[in-house]
Amino acid sequence: MPLYLDTSALLKRYIAEPDSAACEERLLADPVWITARHTLVEARRNLARLLAGDELAAARRQLADDWRRINVVELDAVTCDAAAAIAEATGARTLDALHLAAASRLGVGAIVLMTFDAQQARAARALGLTLWEA
Repeated sequence: MPLYLDTSALLKRYIAEPDSAACEERLLADPVWITARHTLVEARRNLARLLAGDELAAARRQLADDWRRINVVELDAVTCDAAAAIAEATGARTLDALHLAAASRLGVGAIVLMTFDAQQARAARALGLTLWEA
């Protein structure tokens, strides 16, 4: 089943964190990765905040390589309107609501959402999305 990656999941490829190994194993087992356009902004910001020098350069290169294979959901008016409704209904933060709207556009039951954000996971469950569990 296609895998929707939020930024917390994608970052585990570039930054060693708890659950990075399990996340990497699942990512490598799934040929179809999907995310929303704003993930690139979030990921690059966090890489620049958390890494420096050669580590940052290597992570940026790997992200650029990964980005070429990722299917991107654009943040068009339909997605943004859905995100606003999701934020109102669930209390999800803005960027999380954008992820949830993008994932929801693909169809509940059509994808597995990978997130390491507990608040976003609660909102995703409320929307009926299937979550990957480490």
